[in-house]
Amino acid sequence: MLIYNTTYHVEDEVHDNFLIWLKECFIPEVAKDEVLQSPRLCRILSHHEGGHNYSLQWEVENSTILHRWHTEKGIKYNEEITKIFKDKVVGFPTLMEAVL
Repeated sequence: MLIYNTTYHVEDEVHDNFLIWLKECFIPEVAKDEVLQSPRLCRILSHHEGGHNYSLQWEVENSTILHRWHTEKGIKYNEEITKIFKDKVVGFPTLMEAVL
């Protein structure tokens, strides 16, 4: 299993709406496909002023499956985030492998 992580920086003015959308729309919609599994949302603790930072992690079987999901569905979700939140939410993905 691999971990597909997206780190989000969320500006204060859209913070509450972003969390509602993430928890009530995005995570349930992605979980329906059962390609990305076991979502975990973590708040990143830092001394950075201005905005909030989150890590959304999913388990995925392998990089081939993730690539297929991303081209078929993930791009659509990225476009939706941009359409709804404009430049007030910025995310960047990371693919990780647990070593312990």
